Amino acid sequence: MKNKIFSVSILLLIACTGYGQRGLTKIPDTAVQAQLDAFVLPEGAKINLFASEPVVRNPIHMNWDSQGRLWVVGSPLYPHIKPGQEESDRLVVLEDTNGDGVADKHTVFADDLHIPTGVLPGDGGVYVANSNDVLFLKDTDGDGKADQRRVILSGFGTEDTHHIVHTFRWGPEGMMWLNQSIYIHTHLDTPYGIRRLLGGGMWHYRPETRRSEVFMKGLVNPWGHVFDEWGQSFMTDGAGGHGINFVFPRSVFVASPGARRKLSGLNPGQPKLCGLEILSGSHVPDEWRGALAAPDFRGHRIKTYRLTDKGSAYQSRVGKDLVASKHGAFRPIDVKMGPDGAIYVADLYNPIIQHGEVDFRDPRRDHKHGRI
Repeated sequence: MKNKIFSVSILLLIACTGYGQRGLTKIPDTAVQAQLDAFVLPEGAKINLFASEPVVRNPIHMNWDSQGRLWVVGSPLYPHIKPGQEESDRLVVLEDTNGDGVADKHTVFADDLHIPTGVLPGDGGVYVANSNDVLFLKDTDGDGKADQRRVILSGFGTEDTHHIVHTFRWGPEGMMWLNQSIYIHTHLDTPYGIRRLLGGGMWHYRPETRRSEVFMKGLVNPWGHVFDEWGQSFMTDGAGGHGINFVFPRSVFVASPGARRKLSGLNPGQPKLCGLEILSGSHVPDEWRGALAAPDFRGHRIKTYRLTDKGSAYQSRVGKDLVASKHGAFRPIDVKMGPDGAIYVADLYNPIIQHGEVDFRDPRRDHKHGRI
């Protein structure tokens, strides 16, 4: 990597660490410079802030549109809305109009969402995971804000707010792909009848017919999904420790209720991962190109994996960290290649990330910050 430069832009988001957070008394410095100083980067790499609070707060998921704009959903309401509290989570559109790697324009496309966990521009608008629904939001008058809202899919379970429907992605066949996690019981109302998934797994949805079906079942908290160049699917698990999982139609993995036979992931003993992307493009050095990047949100780092063929399946080996941090509030949970060739990382930014082990109303939870 000597003499080769690639940029990494960071968007910060919240995640989970463990019981040790109960005794946390030293809250990390919230200054942007404190985070920049704490990064550990590969030789030749640099990192800069793309966007931050108050524009971005507690970002959860992000995706690019065909105009090179970054759509980000965030949830200061997470992990639980208070009784009587207004739904106020936001979908923000970020633009870098002069190409300097910093967002200099933003538009609040919607500001009345309830713990949105997925966003996917397309079909003249944007699809958003909003609690038990998937919404389609559209701007019909050109002011950059949603003025039309339709419920596209309804009936996703809401038993646990970090397991609700999430991880939206377009597939090579033109379908929308979306995941849910273990404690969710979904009874999806579709024109083709009720479709059920009573645990973790992945769906696909065809917008032109509104048909939605279950693709695979299992995994505990599958917050990462990516297609390789051949259209094969790989997933990560935010509560399992098997690294990269090779999934295929009707495959069944750990934690699928009632399953008699279950597949395992490709990297047993790895950390819990949230998000997944394949590093690509001429800006990425040869050492990283084609590798899978997966945020280890508990470990304040992004790990990499390299896939090779193994018979009719794959094997995965662990590579070097793409980026790491000594800052205790750096919580990378999503990673995407940008249209400029840079790598963008979503960091929920929070010293307290545990969902059930730390009180929902714990005053140490950070509901104000978030960075890209």
